[in-house]
Amino acid sequence: MGPGSRIWQFCVVLEGARLGSDCNICSHVFIENDVIVGDRVTVKNGVQLWDGLRVGNDVFIGPNVTFSNDRYPRSKQHPDRFEQTVVEDGASIGAGAVFVPGVRVGSGALVAAGAVVTKDVPPHTLVMGNPARVVRTVDGEGKGESQ
Repeated sequence: MGPGSRIWQFCVVLEGARLGSDCNICSHVFIENDVIVGDRVTVKNGVQLWDGLRVGNDVFIGPNVTFSNDRYPRSKQHPDRFEQTVVEDGASIGAGAVFVPGVRVGSGALVAAGAVVTKDVPPHTLVMGNPARVVRTVDGEGKGESQ
């Protein structure tokens, strides 16, 4: 865990996880071993970060976001390697968004609350819906760019 990071109550962070500096890990968060979290990341309440997740710097992960790492889960049958999901620098993920394994969320992208992400999200775009679709591009502050 990097300097200045905070982990709140009722969290579990497994030994192999790597957390950067100045992160805020809110209550009821679970972080598995093969997880890398960059600097200045906020993970809100009720999120689980599973093996294979890579989170860049300055990322916001809203409450109850659901990541997954196995497309065909079966009890007591684990893949040789879990799929890697990547959230690039500066991306923001709204509450309750759901991610299938193996997707990439581009830098500066915004994922709307409740979106179901089944494909890669291009950098600096807003996606929403089920399945998530590109709605528009966004600037560095998350505002819509003029067309």
